[in-house]
Amino acid sequence: MKIRKAVFPVAGLGTRVLPATKAMPKEMLTIVDKPLIQYVVDEAREAGIEHFIFVTGRNKGVIEDHFDRMFELDATLAARGKKAEMEILARDQPEAGAMSFTRQQAPLGLGHAVWCARDIVGHEPFAVVLPDELVLNTPGCLAQMIEAAARLDKNSNLIAVEAVPDHLTHQYGICGVGKRDGNIFEVDGMVEKPRKGTAPSNLSITGRYILQPEIFNVLETLEHGAGGEIQLTDAMIGLAKKQKFYGVEFKGERHDCGSKAGFLRANIAYAMARPELRDGLRADLKKYLGK
Repeated sequence: MKIRKAVFPVAGLGTRVLPATKAMPKEMLTIVDKPLIQYVVDEAREAGIEHFIFVTGRNKGVIEDHFDRMFELDATLAARGKKAEMEILARDQPEAGAMSFTRQQAPLGLGHAVWCARDIVGHEPFAVVLPDELVLNTPGCLAQMIEAAARLDKNSNLIAVEAVPDHLTHQYGICGVGKRDGNIFEVDGMVEKPRKGTAPSNLSITGRYILQPEIFNVLETLEHGAGGEIQLTDAMIGLAKKQKFYGVEFKGERHDCGSKAGFLRANIAYAMARPELRDGLRADLKKYLGK
């Protein structure tokens, strides 16, 4: 199964981290020295994605600007001999035509955001990557999923899953577990935020998906679900009646950067993964922990 396109839903308001996101899209908040959106685009690029599709909304133009060239900045860096900085910008610069942007004109949920990308995706399997969830690992989560997809039927759908404590399963979408082969298993049902004590497993649905284009047909007629929104999980439950879904237990450390505590933890984790920052940060953390 060849996965060439990835959809990045970036129209959300980021209300969990207000007031930081009042004027700044949450996807542009920085983890160490890169915005969130750059990390997930890098993850997709590592996985072999060729076309990056952003579903945006109001106040998100800076995301498009981030992936564009800034000729004034390039000229200034060149004039000052800032070769290292120029190399960083060149490395992150996408190829011309590799990115598309479309609008979700109302906050109608993740399922609706994915549906908004239907004409750009076309009739081929595609990835969905939620930008406020980072996975610290090499290879990245999406690369692991695409490797798993290569071992499955070409009409398969895949969901990245992570084990959560049993007493917290009511806070997540949870997969039922069928036949297993290593870190891959057949999804035997999906439940969005099951009542306490009723979850079919402790494996939660996280922010990485590989979906067949038939999901758009389901989303087209899907009724509004939890929160009055069109839920992607509801659409996957509908599609699962006709196509196989598989869960992939990925390797890596997941960080929910859409919450304030998760955002802070991600900054620490990614900084500690950088040799040039690790020792100084460790010393500073010991100082603050001692207070």
